[in-house]
Parts: sequence; structure tokens; C-alpha cells
Amino acid sequence: MRTTSQCGDRGRSERPPIRVFLLDDHEVVRRGLRDLLEDEPDMTVVGEAADARQALARAPALRPHVAVLDVRLGSSADTGDHEGIDVCRELRVALPGLACLMLTSFDDDEALFDAIMAGAAGYVLKQIQGSALVTAVRTVAAGQSMLDPGATARVLARVRGPAVPVGPPELARLSPRERQILDLIGEGLTNRQIAERLYLAEKTVKNRISAILTKLKVGRRIQAAVIAERVRDREEPPGFR
Repeated sequence: MRTTSQCGDRGRSERPPIRVFLLDDHEVVRRGLRDLLEDEPDMTVVGEAADARQALARAPALRPHVAVLDVRLGSSADTGDHEGIDVCRELRVALPGLACLMLTSFDDDEALFDAIMAGAAGYVLKQIQGSALVTAVRTVAAGQSMLDPGATARVLARVRGPAVPVGPPELARLSPRERQILDLIGEGLTNRQIAERLYLAEKTVKNRISAILTKLKVGRRIQAAVIAERVRDREEPPGFR
């Protein structure tokens, strides 16, 4: 008799494997990531790179589903640059369906914010356990975000302060109902909570959010939340909060 876990493993292995691309300037780290991920029946590492130039040259032709990208590369670790985030941004232009999972040794709010605005689907520390990293790859491959509520709150806090104008070119594309939904995204509500608040079907909310992301020309829900927060800062009178 097959156990439930065996059936689950078989179900995963019968689907096309998740194609993963690796970017890290340390060979030992890349080898460890490759061994970890290729030990999973539903994953295959299709390529790797040691620097940004190699990544941008190799990844588009390999058509990965997920790119695991080191935030800081080579000497940039000393200067504080986030070259891996630039790679994320450029790869997502070439491969709009690509999910980028940022991997870093540093808990850096600035890098977190920049990664999200570059379209990253997730952001994890290198101290993460192997099983948790595998879960993170599966999560972003499924189109979900790999950010805990605390990280989301820090990103929204990052945009509070001096308002950054978000003018009519972005917002004029949205209908009044979409503006309502955008505001609720900015408050951190889930699809279900938005549906309950506005008396809509959850599927309708999901479709509306997809339209909002398209109109705002962003790829992630958290990016829309950042825009909503900036709009609120611009529109609320001083001292309102």
C-alpha cells in the first residue's frame, strides 16, 4: 500500500519539473544549492552563473521558471551595491513569467525594498534551512509571494514619509472600483478580505487585481501596495495619521 507522502511525491514527479537558474559568485554555494534542489523530484537546475554578465547572457535561453539570485555579487559586497537586484530587473524584462527569489546574507531593508520594486517574488536569508528554501522555490514557482507579513510591513513603512507623487498616468488607468481595491491592497487585506469588504466574489477580486497590476505596469501585488501607500501619503492632509 502506498503512503500519502509517496503518492504526493509521485504526483509532483509526474508534472514537468520546476526549472531553476542559480546566480551566486561563490562556487561552493552554487554547488550546495544545485545538490539541494536537484535532490527534489520536481526540480531541475538548468543553469548557473557566477556574475551578472553570465546570468544575463545564459538565463533567457534556458527559460527557467525560477531564478535564485544572490543580492550582492563579488566586490559589491564591500560597497553595498545590490547587483543581483539589477539582474532580477533585467531578467524579468526578458522573461516576464520568471519568478526571482533573492538570496542574501544580510537583513537589509533597502535591498528588500529595491528587490520588491524590481519584481522579485521572494527574499530569503542564506541562513534559511534547506527544506525551507525548497519550499520557497516551490512557492514562487506557483506564482505566490515569499514574503512574511513583517517584511511586507517594513516595505510599506519604507515608503511612508515625504510623499512621492504618483500622478494621473498611473491612476487614470484604474476604474473607481479598481481604485477601491488598490486602497485595500495597500491596507494589507487578502483577496478574501477585500471580497468580504466590497461584497464581491473572491474570483472577481482576483481578476480585478490582475487588471490593476497590468494597468499599473507592475508584476507583483506588493508593488501595487507600495503605490497605494504613496498615493495615500500624497492625498491625506498633514497630521492625518
